[in-house]
Amino acid sequence: MARFHLHLLSDSTGETLEMIAKAALAQFDDTEVLRHFWPMVRSQQHLDRIMGEIASNPGLVFFTLVNEDTRSRLEEKCQLLGLPAIAVLDGVTDALEALLGQEAKGRPGRQHKLDDAYFARVDAIQFTIAHDDGIAWEDWEEADIILAGVSRTSKTPTSIYLANRGFKVANIPIVPESPPPGLLFGLKRPMVVGLTTAPERLIQVRRNRLLSLSQSPDTDYVQQEKVESEVKYARRMFADNSWPVIDVTRRSIEETAAAVINLFNERKASGRQGQIGPKPI
Repeated sequence: MARFHLHLLSDSTGETLEMIAKAALAQFDDTEVLRHFWPMVRSQQHLDRIMGEIASNPGLVFFTLVNEDTRSRLEEKCQLLGLPAIAVLDGVTDALEALLGQEAKGRPGRQHKLDDAYFARVDAIQFTIAHDDGIAWEDWEEADIILAGVSRTSKTPTSIYLANRGFKVANIPIVPESPPPGLLFGLKRPMVVGLTTAPERLIQVRRNRLLSLSQSPDTDYVQQEKVESEVKYARRMFADNSWPVIDVTRRSIEETAAAVINLFNERKASGRQGQIGPKPI
């Protein structure tokens, strides 16, 4: 197994750098990466302290530094140590400068500024947390997206992920013994999306959940016939109300959220609003 040190230097929070590194590393198997994360590097003094650590643990250096003096010093020191230093955003920035005919501003962390979009995202997160698992259904008309599905179909984590992207999301469990409020079937503003999964996979997830809670895994909650009936009930509800459906069986939270966003954008572009009409089961 290949083993190496990876140093990530950023003059801001480093979130962008971490995501780029993670995406690139996902393309390689049998690697052990020792990550060294250095955020908020905004002075040469700070950089000099970090270089001592890099010299002690030589490896690959990724950076997003906009200050020319700081990045030049980093590149020079890495060259002296014989280490590769890659400015991961330079290609994108150069292409934009050529296209737009202007130079990049070179301001660290500019994507994190406290603008209207930032506060809208905070508002979305607060709304989503307050409307988890069917809570405060009276406010659903204020949502952008509503996720519906049987228990353990990743509704809550997907909702939180979407909220971080700026969407107000509510979610509700579909339970045959306790039908959702009638309001769900007459909403105009939000897009309702059904989440489903293979019964076999659902049983496995539910068993693991019960075991993590030290509860008996022998209940109706994981009984094959009962679970299949639940999934069938939910699918019928989705079909009767013409709600788009996403199968999360083999999807990560990020992939499910991307599919939801794609549906939302298509709906927005088409100018559609509202549901086909109340058809509760």
